[in-house]
Amino acid sequence: MRRILLKIEYDGTNYSGWQKQPEQKTIQGEIEEAIFKTIGEKVEVFGSGRTDAGVHALGQTAHFDLCAPVPISKIADILNNGLPNDIAIKKAVEVDENFHARFSIKKKCYLYKIYNGEEKRAFLAKRVGWARKKLNIEKMEEAGKLLIGEHDFKGFCSANTATQNFVRTIYSIEITQKDEFIYVEVCGSGFLYNMVRIIVGTLVDYCLDKISKQDILDALKLGQRNKSGQTMPAEGLYLKETFY
Repeated sequence: MRRILLKIEYDGTNYSGWQKQPEQKTIQGEIEEAIFKTIGEKVEVFGSGRTDAGVHALGQTAHFDLCAPVPISKIADILNNGLPNDIAIKKAVEVDENFHARFSIKKKCYLYKIYNGEEKRAFLAKRVGWARKKLNIEKMEEAGKLLIGEHDFKGFCSANTATQNFVRTIYSIEITQKDEFIYVEVCGSGFLYNMVRIIVGTLVDYCLDKISKQDILDALKLGQRNKSGQTMPAEGLYLKETFY
């Protein structure tokens, strides 16, 4: 038996997130079905993390164990033949049997895309978050600096987050702008439920003077969700890359 690591790209628009759910169309479910359909083995695929409904991925990773003697160089092409057009296996490699796509991870990077224009853009509707009012990326960077490092991020996740440990480390928050688009890349040790979307919403709301620097500090210190910013829409979020 071999352990196979996949690098996956997907458009999450038509899916109820990564994780399998009864009677729901999910990324994990589609990949497991493709493995059974093309290779003939029923397997469980373990992802690096769960992306929510509507969230996309440029570099999701996942592993599964395979008995069939399929050449590793052929696996990506074989699976792609059995997958819908909005899910693509970019690469497949064999890894050590002790490797785990979730628990072996060292760093994960998300990208959030903001369309910062006044006109409604139909073809961007499922690809970006929309902020009509002009944003100043220097002010967004000012707020981002407050979040770098190891903190208790209880104030930056959804109330129904299923964990007792809210401590995470943010390594970097990089913000760039090109024409009417703003790109926020957040890299960290791991993320809580909706954490990246709330971090980006906090940068946006601070920029628009909806919250203050003290509000952000209180959200960190006191764990108060009402002190941090809005939860940005799922469609602007992309799992960009994972590091092991």
